[in-house]
Amino acid sequence: MPDAVLILNSGSSSIKFAVFDIAADEPALLCKGLLDEHDAAPRLTVNDPSGKRLHETHRTAADKDGTGLFVDVLTWLDHYLARGALAAVGHRVVHGGRNFVEPIDITDARIAALDALTPLAPLHQPRCLSPMRAIRSLRPELCQIACFDTAFHHGLAPTVRRFAIPRRFEDAGIRRYGFHGLSYEYIASRLAAMSPAMAAKRTVVAHLGNGASLCAMREGRSIDTTMGLTPLDGLVMGTRCGQIDPGVLLYLLREKRMPAADLEQLLYQESGLLGVSGLSADMRKLEASEDAAATEAIDLFGFRVAQQVAAMANTLGGLDCLVFTGGIGEHSALIRSRVLARLSFLGLAEDAEANARHGRDTRGRISPDGPAVAMVVPTDEELMIARDTARLTALGAPAS
Repeated sequence: MPDAVLILNSGSSSIKFAVFDIAADEPALLCKGLLDEHDAAPRLTVNDPSGKRLHETHRTAADKDGTGLFVDVLTWLDHYLARGALAAVGHRVVHGGRNFVEPIDITDARIAALDALTPLAPLHQPRCLSPMRAIRSLRPELCQIACFDTAFHHGLAPTVRRFAIPRRFEDAGIRRYGFHGLSYEYIASRLAAMSPAMAAKRTVVAHLGNGASLCAMREGRSIDTTMGLTPLDGLVMGTRCGQIDPGVLLYLLREKRMPAADLEQLLYQESGLLGVSGLSADMRKLEASEDAAATEAIDLFGFRVAQQVAAMANTLGGLDCLVFTGGIGEHSALIRSRVLARLSFLGLAEDAEANARHGRDTRGRISPDGPAVAMVVPTDEELMIARDTARLTALGAPAS
């Protein structure tokens, strides 16, 4: 079996993973799976690219040090690949701050530096770093690579990245960083492959899922984005509030005497679609519900997406292409329809039949001929990480 890389994409309650063959120029998917640590019986499931189940393991209880499921996946990979065939492990890391702007090999010192950024992404950063520590304890000789969601936005112009607060805070690193960069980088590469002319156009990519943001792109570069210092800003999300008047936060702290920890819990875990609907953070459940509050949550989500697409178009000086991606962006025809209906003034319209089929028969296109095009383009963060992991491994990144 040729050399392979294991890619870990950590979420708030589970870790998606994929294994790629890196013998050729482009990594090829061998299998993918899920490490679910928050079930009553934590489990590992592995499927081949067609979806056929290859392996499943359940544990009776979670491990105190968090290494148990990684023992399972590494042991299974030793048998699946043949021991020694795993060349490296690549990780998605949500926040890289000012200093980490390209993929790096992992060391204990770098894990500590990334851990210091946890206050900027408390829901995500610990979940990204825990697998690194677990694998270093289990296989210290195995090369690990970190790839950053913030890196794609590193070149934002000062006017775009700056908050209107005293400069001493900007000097301390308080600025707009942006997130979902691995997804946006992948979409930029797909657009370039589909049409070099399209890649040069004024494009807004809507990464819509439990976490949601927009990115204004031109020539494959990030020009503007909706998330800021943290993954809280911008669009309404599954459990996160998105854009909010800072005065609301001051009021809750001062007048309601809400402790900072409770406020963090409110903003990250209890708001967004869940907070407005009182029902669920899952768009599929909201679309299936007849409850008025669920409808209101859907309406607010679509309104905010359209509102912020218009803001991104302002940054770009117009709009040529709107790309939907992410779990909601790829699968919810209703949300795409709602958004496009609000953006006719930008030259966008919906081809209802193509949208209902998610653009499958039209190379992703879900709009009729017109001044601007709307598309559905599935993202692949794991492949993006695999590319960078393979490249750094080939360059001889040390397993420090």
